[in-house]
Amino acid sequence: MGETAPRQYVPLTCHGHSRPVPHLSFSPLEKDDVYYMISACKDGNPMLRDGQTGDWIGTFLGHKGAVWQARLSPDASTAATASADFTAKIWDTHTGELLFILQHEHIVRAVAYPFDRSDLIATGGFEKKLRIFDLQEARKQGQPTDAQGIAQPITIEPSKAFEIGEGVHKEAIKFIVWARDPSIIVTASGDTLRWFDIPKRECIREAKLDGEIKSCELVSLAPSYTSQTDIGGGLPVLAVAAGKTAYFWGGMRADEELKQMKLSHGIASVGVDLKNRKIVVGEEPGTWARVYDWEDGKELDVHKGHHGPIWSIAFSPDGNLYATGSEDGTIKMWKNCEGYYGLWRGGVSNNNTD
Repeated sequence: MGETAPRQYVPLTCHGHSRPVPHLSFSPLEKDDVYYMISACKDGNPMLRDGQTGDWIGTFLGHKGAVWQARLSPDASTAATASADFTAKIWDTHTGELLFILQHEHIVRAVAYPFDRSDLIATGGFEKKLRIFDLQEARKQGQPTDAQGIAQPITIEPSKAFEIGEGVHKEAIKFIVWARDPSIIVTASGDTLRWFDIPKRECIREAKLDGEIKSCELVSLAPSYTSQTDIGGGLPVLAVAAGKTAYFWGGMRADEELKQMKLSHGIASVGVDLKNRKIVVGEEPGTWARVYDWEDGKELDVHKGHHGPIWSIAFSPDGNLYATGSEDGTIKMWKNCEGYYGLWRGGVSNNNTD
């Protein structure tokens, strides 16, 4: 090729969506190191995939508008999706069946589960209201059936949810993160991050950032992969992209400032490699992902291949790969370890120009 060989393995490309992919996320690690990936898409059809290979498992059919966000529950038994059709929906990941319809009065942009419970879900969106729905409580009311006696999804009205921090948000809630401490929840709205105390139902801290928040994710590794030498000391790290700055918070409450990294370009999304101490950002404007060293901010690599901005970057629970979701409607999976892994066979040596 006449130049130094790329350090990066060829990415896997996941097709199937027909519109932009604004969000993707991984499940926690299950037994035998199995995990899953779910993608939200503006085509209204969120997809579940094998996390290691990207192989399609199923599509959750039933939204009547763009799906902005999708997450898997801590036990991976359910998936939550946030949609422009004024609902969030909860699905059975094994059967694809719709279990719950969480009604809203405007577009839903964000959903989040706590770390250790699959029966609570937080939602937010254009109503500017942070709500927590208790699925277990709703289940106690019994399962509705149709005229033929077939079980129907349980519909929960917005009035049945708990609202946290009433009147605090002035703009749409785009992201919600549940801290490792289950009493703390974080929202991204406009250019402001807010931390809420759930038992008190009030905002306890605000941070105004370098521009509109474009991505906000809690990055964590499975417990068997964590180490005190990781970024965050073995705890999850809150990674936020706003303007030209990537922000990172750590600790049980995701409120201890670890770092701010100011870049020369706008940032559409950010992920952090806790183990290898690197950050990955989707540039904006642009279509490339850039990899930087955590310590000194030096650029280590550039990933080319997408044909639209990268809106979401997610690391697998073992840290061995990360996925990027783009405006171009594709998901790319990038290997982040040496040797054999998933569908990648063998390593890349310095003289390999594949």
